[in-house]
Amino acid sequence: MPRSTQLVTALLSLLMSPAVIAQGLADPQIRSEPVGDGLVVLFAPGAGNVLVSIGNDGVLMVDDGVPEVVQGYMDAIAGLGGADVDFVINTHWHFDHADGNKILGPVGARLVSHENSRQMMTRDNVINVVGTTIDQPAYQPDAWPVVTYDDSMSMHFNGERIDLLHVGAGHTQGDTAVIFADRNLVHMGDIYLNGGYPFVDADHGGSLIGIVEFCEQVLAQLAPGATVVPGHGPVSDYDGMAEYASMLRTIYQRISSLVEDGASLEQVIAAQPTAEWDEVRGDPIGLLDRTYASLTR
Repeated sequence: MPRSTQLVTALLSLLMSPAVIAQGLADPQIRSEPVGDGLVVLFAPGAGNVLVSIGNDGVLMVDDGVPEVVQGYMDAIAGLGGADVDFVINTHWHFDHADGNKILGPVGARLVSHENSRQMMTRDNVINVVGTTIDQPAYQPDAWPVVTYDDSMSMHFNGERIDLLHVGAGHTQGDTAVIFADRNLVHMGDIYLNGGYPFVDADHGGSLIGIVEFCEQVLAQLAPGATVVPGHGPVSDYDGMAEYASMLRTIYQRISSLVEDGASLEQVIAAQPTAEWDEVRGDPIGLLDRTYASLTR
């Protein structure tokens, strides 16, 4: 059976589940935005941003969203002249960026991630998103990454080098920045959210200072004017991520100072350490709660 046929068959079985119907994703709308010759960002409901490279070597995806939108991705890729997915690089293990592995792994895509992300995909997890929790059950073995790394690695695909960089725990303990060095372009996963505050997965090793340092070290690998694909939100640039990192460093310094002085979570919230950015970035409670948890664990 061709891989494309296998993909449709596997996807339809998932789309029949009540959970999927409840999510309202039976007919997801995919939006595409070119960011260079053979490179396009795909945006879908309920999923993180996906970067796709299409060329002579085939198709490479950075992240693969949730199962309910994978067929939409494949339709978009076909419309751009691509075919089956050869590689998927997971920027981290959270469901909205990696659950598509459950569809693409079984039909032959080779999955790549940081070693810590692979380990998380092999076990049951509970993600505390403040006010509620999300269960993320272990993936089946054919949805686990088959290539992993510790600090950095390079791939050569579609005529260019793609660098994978792990600076340390930030959003999670298994984050990867995917750098297309010749393009001066990077996909940051959820280390960088364009438009809101980041989620610090404190229960799984994440930290706000880790996010800041991750951004700063990736910026050091780029040149001004770089294109930056965030985990969520519109495509950004070098200056946008630099401003984001500077903002988060200031917020981290304020929160850590309060914690060092013995402040409770309620006192940290009352101090409003994010006040000047809240109008643009939104509700900071999740950031404050999870940063406080990471500093007091």
